[in-house]
Amino acid sequence: MRRAVVGGVGGLACVVLALGSAALGTSAPAATVASRSVSAVEWKPCPTYSDEVIKSLGAPSEQIPQFRAQLKRLECGTISVPLDYRRPEGRKISIAFTRLKAVGTEHRLGALAIAPGGPGGSGYLDPIAMTLRNKEIARLNDRYDLIGFDPRGVNYSTKTSCAGTPPPNAGPGPLTKASAKRIYEAQAADNAACGRSDPAFLGQLTTANVARDLDRVRAALGERRFNILGFSWGTWLGAVYRSLFADRTGRVFLDSPAPPYTSFDEHDKGVAEATERNFARMAAWLARYHATYGLGATAQQVRASVLKLRHDYDANPKTFTDLNRPIDGSSIAQLAGTTSPQWPQAGRALAELRDATGSQAPPTVKKIFGAEPAKPVPGAPEMMNMTMNRATICNEDQSRHGFSAAWAAYQQRLKRNPVTAFYFGAGCAGWPLPVQQTRVHRTGGSLVLSGHRYDIMSVYKWTLQMQAAIGGKVYTVDDDVHVSATRVPECAADVVAYFTTGWIDHGCSGEKVPTPVDPQQAGSRI
Repeated sequence: MRRAVVGGVGGLACVVLALGSAALGTSAPAATVASRSVSAVEWKPCPTYSDEVIKSLGAPSEQIPQFRAQLKRLECGTISVPLDYRRPEGRKISIAFTRLKAVGTEHRLGALAIAPGGPGGSGYLDPIAMTLRNKEIARLNDRYDLIGFDPRGVNYSTKTSCAGTPPPNAGPGPLTKASAKRIYEAQAADNAACGRSDPAFLGQLTTANVARDLDRVRAALGERRFNILGFSWGTWLGAVYRSLFADRTGRVFLDSPAPPYTSFDEHDKGVAEATERNFARMAAWLARYHATYGLGATAQQVRASVLKLRHDYDANPKTFTDLNRPIDGSSIAQLAGTTSPQWPQAGRALAELRDATGSQAPPTVKKIFGAEPAKPVPGAPEMMNMTMNRATICNEDQSRHGFSAAWAAYQQRLKRNPVTAFYFGAGCAGWPLPVQQTRVHRTGGSLVLSGHRYDIMSVYKWTLQMQAAIGGKVYTVDDDVHVSATRVPECAADVVAYFTTGWIDHGCSGEKVPTPVDPQQAGSRI
């Protein structure tokens, strides 16, 4: 969604991390002849990547040959666009994009642009990622050219950087008002320094400008319209593109829709409430497997156990000799705030922490909280640009609160969501550049909004709010897994059918809730 969230970002950028990248590019066709207002495409060899880079991105070894084969088909290019569309003859920047041409040219239906998550996520390799995800969604490439791109400020497109400064450590236990104020002031000062580092460029990082860039890619490729498949923040981009360029938009499928407004405060409130609601599902699941976890035989008993565990660890944080961070109440809240694929591992860690007495962390706790961040591999593409993330969010955010309002909102979140709420931050306080609001509206054309009933990153009610604002049909995925519609074969088949025929039913079951497994095999780091 439109913010930096502890624990990762949503959207297809994460999919590319899971699938990896590829090597050995080829030159593409000659540049498109451009009109006076359309940049010519500068085609170039696609990037090459070592096996080490591909593995660092998480590609299964068995998929590396497939990735390389698809990269040989990939066409890589750049176009020049105005930095500021109000001054089209002024400074120019470069937008990098890719095209994976339709396999069946005789029955080609057009071009489908993939709008990545973020903001700040790279979409450059998304066409390949879609073909490797599963056999169902790979069929999109049978009749559509798949278009990936790096939004301005990201990866191979023109970018800038203002390295963020980590906030001061609040220490273990409940967050005090004094510690919160130190965190707030440090983050606000960091926002101010970042915004002033390159205001001419950073001030032009907006979703509307990314949509305008994408339309320039469309024109440069000679496409009459773009169909759009958007994920997470890419759903906001898709909605903005559709509002700005209705006559140039074909079929649109938006997975895990954003709300039709830009407010850090409202976003955090919605996410906190959805996370607490989803814990009720987790509690019922843990109760079903009481023999495995011992946290309670009913959902109410599990909730009481976990809430007590949070209070106990806030009152007496534990420092394990093999962890570089203490375990306190916020650690319990993180475990309780996971989604269903992580429930087996999180449940195991909660049970271990209930019984922990030694100086070393229990095995699942160590697996979750002790994993070291992966070291960058030379030559790896940038999958997430946090400067673009911060600038785009803050340029559009309407809620730049002072400390008193931020502290009051945090206290309210804790009161209303006592098991899972823990995050405090300054948001966009201190950001020195003006707010640039973008409004979306109803237009004609085909649109599907794919809301996930229990999603905690893109709250389901936002799907309904977006529908009220821009129209379209709601397709409900009955899971809590962010942007899973193209990952689950059953749902992916519906997505392909929609782009092929224009028709789709009302939803699918989505990711299945797991059963307990060995903790060494249960999910990834939380």
